[in-house]
Amino acid sequence: MKSDFLSFENHSREDVYALFAFTDYLKILRARNKIYQPLQGKSVAMLFEKPSLRTRASFEVGIHQLGGYAMPLSNETVGIGTRESVSDIANLLSRYNDALVARTFSHAVVEELAKVATIPVVNALTDRLHPCQVLADAYTLYEKNKLGEGVKIAFIGDGNNVANSWIELAGILPMHFVIACPEGYDPDPNIVAVASANRESTIEVVRDPFDAVRNADVLYSDVWTSMGQESEYEKRLQLFSRYQINAKLLHAAKEDAVVMHCLPAHRGEEITDEVIDGSQSIVWDEAENRLHAQKALIVKLLSPAEYNDFHLTRRLKTAAQNAHG
Repeated sequence: MKSDFLSFENHSREDVYALFAFTDYLKILRARNKIYQPLQGKSVAMLFEKPSLRTRASFEVGIHQLGGYAMPLSNETVGIGTRESVSDIANLLSRYNDALVARTFSHAVVEELAKVATIPVVNALTDRLHPCQVLADAYTLYEKNKLGEGVKIAFIGDGNNVANSWIELAGILPMHFVIACPEGYDPDPNIVAVASANRESTIEVVRDPFDAVRNADVLYSDVWTSMGQESEYEKRLQLFSRYQINAKLLHAAKEDAVVMHCLPAHRGEEITDEVIDGSQSIVWDEAENRLHAQKALIVKLLSPAEYNDFHLTRRLKTAAQNAHG
């Protein structure tokens, strides 16, 4: 039975940490220039309704490094819902490929692709969620020992798709997640309700960014105006003006707090050059980890036996080490 990755829904804490462990493994192999190609003979269609730099580059390079073939398709070529129906696209690409990575405006499009396709579908961003980004973000904090119960993550800005995915993850992994945003720009209330009901984390929505960053370990930013919201630019620029991560706001957090941004950054708006290029920024580590985390995800979906063998071997090694003291 095929598996999809549309969100963090139906994933457990163990699932996420298993992905982190496999990401560690792949990152080490890459650093040592070790060839690892479990996707030989496999192809992945990459469907882009929205522009993309990190998502396209990280998936395309990662699939190539794993021995597979990536086939990028722009909406100008495909015509999602106009030239071709969503179900026809899913049916056709299932006949040609082993997986489908989709970056769309409407989340319903990705859900329909997954419903119809007979191959795994990966949500590479929708207006509702951006789980691949947050998977890499959380892995970045994990490798820096800044993820877990008691760690406070302050998201400053719009309650957008990235914020929604962070809140979904907070329903699985324990943390203190707080978002500071203007009234009317809150994250999805249903996502907040479901994640809060799981009682894994403290999840807060506040208005004052200085309240949000007090004792924060992580400050997170994203653009104030996302793709498709360009007509709201001037209005948002005014509304969000006090939600900028700058030196003053960073100083109000913990002394060793780190700064994250999912990119692209509108420097001088949601974040200043001084902060994004400063010593507390881990933005480029975060961006690099899109490659490693998504490689782990693709192997899990396309070569589950390989993925499961890795974890079985790891458990056996740990058991043997424990048995021998």
